[in-house]
Amino acid sequence: MSTARPPAGAAKVRELMRMLGRAAQSDGRIYLVGGSSAVLVGWRETTVDVDLKLDPEPSGVFEAIARAKEALHINVELAAPDDFIPALPGWRERSRFIDRSGPIDYYHYDFYAQALAKIERGHRQDISDVREMGRLGLIRSTRLVELFESIEPKLVRYPAIDPPSFRDGVHRAARGIAS
Repeated sequence: MSTARPPAGAAKVRELMRMLGRAAQSDGRIYLVGGSSAVLVGWRETTVDVDLKLDPEPSGVFEAIARAKEALHINVELAAPDDFIPALPGWRERSRFIDRSGPIDYYHYDFYAQALAKIERGHRQDISDVREMGRLGLIRSTRLVELFESIEPKLVRYPAIDPPSFRDGVHRAARGIAS
């Protein structure tokens, strides 16, 4: 659970990226997820948490995350869609490059995976984020449904997920997004 800190905007997220890049001792990738993608793309002004996935993990980054959280007064969590739903095929290739800082390449974690994880969770902000991803052309309805169908047989390994409800949520969301 996050410690109460003020929300972070794009400037703080970018400063976090720079701090981690300066501290990293090896090459790696960091994928930004959720609100951090939202503030960098611009459909939201702030985020409560900066969610990250390290893959491959740059050495020295965990120590730098702890320092950056205090220096910037932000919440940083290691969380990605594949922690909550099956990993989508091709997610790395669909992840969009943001920037390079030191030896770290930063990407937005695949927007389709982000959208599906948000649909599964179903909070009001999540559904709004999915609509914004569609409005901005970051996701398309037909592909969203196809990718859901590709992971649907694997949902049996996620007992907290109700597959019929998830499927209904995906189809509801897809109706509000361009094909």
